[in-house]
Amino acid sequence: MKAIALVNPAGGGAGEDPRRRVAASLRAAGVAAEVETVRPDQLAARAKAALDAGARLVIAAGGDGTVGAVAGVLAGTDAVLGILPLGTLNHLARDLGIPFDLGEAAVVIAAGHQACIDVARLNDRMFVNNSAIGLYPLFVADREGQQKLGRSKRLAMFVAGLRTLLRFDHHRLTLTVNGGGSATVETPLLFVGNNEYRLDLGGAGRRESLGDGKLGVIVMRRMGRVGLFAAMVRALAGRGRTGDMIRLDDVRRLTVTARRPRLTVSSDGETARLAPPLDYRIEPGALRVVVPGPARGED
Repeated sequence: MKAIALVNPAGGGAGEDPRRRVAASLRAAGVAAEVETVRPDQLAARAKAALDAGARLVIAAGGDGTVGAVAGVLAGTDAVLGILPLGTLNHLARDLGIPFDLGEAAVVIAAGHQACIDVARLNDRMFVNNSAIGLYPLFVADREGQQKLGRSKRLAMFVAGLRTLLRFDHHRLTLTVNGGGSATVETPLLFVGNNEYRLDLGGAGRRESLGDGKLGVIVMRRMGRVGLFAAMVRALAGRGRTGDMIRLDDVRRLTVTARRPRLTVSSDGETARLAPPLDYRIEPGALRVVVPGPARGED
């Protein structure tokens, strides 16, 4: 299988050469792949060029943004995505059970065990993790601003979280589920996941499955800053109240309309200003990805 590894040059931390580390890890695992450093804004174009040249295994070496950009090209094709986590959070790798250690992740790729997972789309853009309107896009934009000031990603996340709680507002949105009836809500946060996300303290932000064929939709009820903070604490402690947020069940398609001419929306950590209506949908099993195989003794 012809393989190529696309490396985000910012991955791996200061002072490290991510391309050299990736090449060494793949070589040690016995994976023959061309290894290239690619700027984030060129990842999708380079992945498409690799497919056109006959590559059938495209390895994304970076964080969630890198993985999402490459996955967006591979979804719906017979090509396979390999993941080498080099980011801070690595949500998709974590939920698939891919080790964060680069050498161990390369061994997973060498073993070649594949699975088909769901992806989600917002209009014509694919996402592998989640999309949101309200609090989260505000947080993401603030975090990016903090990082431009030279702060570490983790410190930027902490500062942005505090600032977001002080500056959030509510959005009046009309939601239509699966093409049926509509409901209008006022919410500080609409969250749409590629499958269901956990909210309890033991597994907050994690997914048990990436193959249920459903969007995980959470609508937070209207509340003030104190109420919002208390609701977040309760959710993380696994003691959420029905008055805090609503989960919408069996959602395969979600249409969002609003009076505002544009909404700030995040998708896999990237923000954009989009004109409603917004069309969310799930695409079951559309992405082939290399995952850890069953443990010994399992079927």
